[in-house]
Amino acid sequence: MQKNIITKKSGVHVVVLDLFSGAGGLSEGFFRAGATFIGHVEADKHACDTLRTRTAYWNLKQNNKLESYYQYLLKEISRDELWEMSGVSVSKDVIHTEIGDNTFDSITETVKANLKNKNAKKVDLIIGGPPCQAYSIVGRARMKESVACDPRNYLYKYYVRFLEEFQPKMFVFENVPGILSAANGQHFQDIKDAIDKAGYHMELQELTASDYGVLQDRKRIIIIGWKKNKRQKYYKYPEFEKIENKYLVKDVLEDLPETKPDNMIEGKGLYKSKPGSYLIEVNIRDENFNILTQHETRMHNERDLEIYKEAITAWNKDKKRLCYKELAQRRPELCTHKNKTSFTNRFNVIKADQPASHTILAHMAMDGHYYIHPDIKQLRSLSVREAARLQSFPDDFYFEGPRSSQFRQIGNAVPPKMAEQIAKKIKEIL
Repeated sequence: MQKNIITKKSGVHVVVLDLFSGAGGLSEGFFRAGATFIGHVEADKHACDTLRTRTAYWNLKQNNKLESYYQYLLKEISRDELWEMSGVSVSKDVIHTEIGDNTFDSITETVKANLKNKNAKKVDLIIGGPPCQAYSIVGRARMKESVACDPRNYLYKYYVRFLEEFQPKMFVFENVPGILSAANGQHFQDIKDAIDKAGYHMELQELTASDYGVLQDRKRIIIIGWKKNKRQKYYKYPEFEKIENKYLVKDVLEDLPETKPDNMIEGKGLYKSKPGSYLIEVNIRDENFNILTQHETRMHNERDLEIYKEAITAWNKDKKRLCYKELAQRRPELCTHKNKTSFTNRFNVIKADQPASHTILAHMAMDGHYYIHPDIKQLRSLSVREAARLQSFPDDFYFEGPRSSQFRQIGNAVPPKMAEQIAKKIKEIL
């Protein structure tokens, strides 16, 4: 059964190893480009479960058996049954482990076994990016002095070891813009030196997600590298295809049913309208898909809801962001934080009438105040599904684990639509 599940139709397929995979936003783009994965390596259990469920989707799609996947979304079959019928339960494609000295050899052995099982000669491409908390400006501010000794600063060394071990033709290394300035630029210089020593040339650009079909002002550093050899002259940093944005943030939210705090809406036939042009064009939802999942919201107390009302009114009326210090002066009964001089922008509304929202971050797992829904009638923060849509995840993408983990997985991900544009060009080059 496993052989049948992984068999692909004829054509060119790039063989990909995915490191520090997260929930699979970057790999989703390469799945769409027809890549063959011989490993997704990820330390978080819930993200690994998400990767397995998404791999089940792609396996079943290849075999024209997506009805089984839709049964899972409707809770008509269990996750174990889904994984069993899709071949995921016997597959070792998703490797749940931390990457480190104690696990490098075992990961390598598993990847080589996967290569053999899929009749693939070698790895063409390595993708992924180490966890970015130690590089991001927000993360560095939160961790303060402890950031200097954070072990995540040095996970890039294992990425480079995988380059040395498998010698792919190319690699894609993604991270936050803060990677360039962390430790006054020393970390990035160390990364560059290590990649050069491994025999690879690299170039980078800062890409903005809103240029690639994502209604979000999210910036990422995308490093592309290729082996230094006689064919190097044929390679150059690709020009990724930009997508003209004709839409507003409201277009990603408009067909979802209204809800309230601490609520879950799931099931068939629950969308309030057919999908609009934006949702269809970026593959979030097509006209035939009618199963809503994970439209789940967190609970808020009455005081926070009053603040949300103030924040939404300030934006809708004056296009002004709520300032906590000003709120404390005007309505002191709502303000319980003693610190009124820093983090005065702790409340933020998703701007429905703008072409892009502010960045969806993993921190939203702990704090919904920064992601307030623009509809004052609903008075709540974003649902899991809404956050996923702003990251351009399709509605048939299911996130495993508790709600906090789902938000974290979404916030950490590369937007799939942006990843798809990257994958198309890398496939052309290879």
